Amino acid sequence: MPPEKRKTVTRKPVTRKPAVRKKKSKPFPTQWKVVIAGLLLILFSPFYYGYILNGFVATWRWIKDWGQDPNYRTYESFNIKIPKKYTIHGIDVSYYQGKINWQKVKDMEDDGVKVKFAFIKATEGLLQVDPYFQRNWREAPKVGIICGAYHFFRPKRDGKTQAKFFLQVVNIEKGDLPPVVDIESLDGVSPVKMRVELADFLNYVEVKTKVRPIIYSGLKFYEDYLEEHFDEYPLWIAHYYQPKLRMDKSRWKFWQHSDKAKINGIGHVVDFNVFNGDSLALDRLLVH
Repeated sequence: MPPEKRKTVTRKPVTRKPAVRKKKSKPFPTQWKVVIAGLLLILFSPFYYGYILNGFVATWRWIKDWGQDPNYRTYESFNIKIPKKYTIHGIDVSYYQGKINWQKVKDMEDDGVKVKFAFIKATEGLLQVDPYFQRNWREAPKVGIICGAYHFFRPKRDGKTQAKFFLQVVNIEKGDLPPVVDIESLDGVSPVKMRVELADFLNYVEVKTKVRPIIYSGLKFYEDYLEEHFDEYPLWIAHYYQPKLRMDKSRWKFWQHSDKAKINGIGHVVDFNVFNGDSLALDRLLVH
């Protein structure tokens, strides 16, 4: 048989697509990497959230204080209004406050207000020693609170004898606040008799300690019975719930402006005070 003729197959030329070269991505600028890393650090930093929180608190405080006297506003932590133009604050305590955790007192702070000093009751009349005096007198200075001791004066008792009793209980040392005599009532004696006994107390304490005592009294009692009689002595005046003490500012050193403060570490309300001066003035007042 004759050979079979094969059909010639014509192949179409294969058209190859040109290879597409991938564009090389440009490297991310180093400075942007640094910026992004910095932003991430800030966003995840506790300081950032602290800043935001502080801003929120400040704004909320501004809203709550709207309409209040800016120089006499409420401090919620202490639960009282506090005169704002003073930088040094303190308390005074007695057995009435019970057992005090002085470290908690020291650590408490609200918008820059914190307890820097404390007056502590020591004695009363001729026989009474405050049951918490020795503990308070020992523990408060340990945490850095400046302390002063006070005697509750009884005008019907001999002033010099009360002074001797007070100094038998209290050992006044360098760095303490001056001793204080607390005079609040006539106790049934005449104003003249009261002033005689009070003068005897003050003179004896000053001679023995070489420190001029502070006189504590309510504003009304001072105006009625003490004004113009003991002008050479520093004053600590009680005048509650007022934006300003109704007395020439040059006359007083301490102002007890509230008796209802809440303080961490103390289970009862406390008297709250301000000092009339800066830290240098307070230092000059201390026993040297």
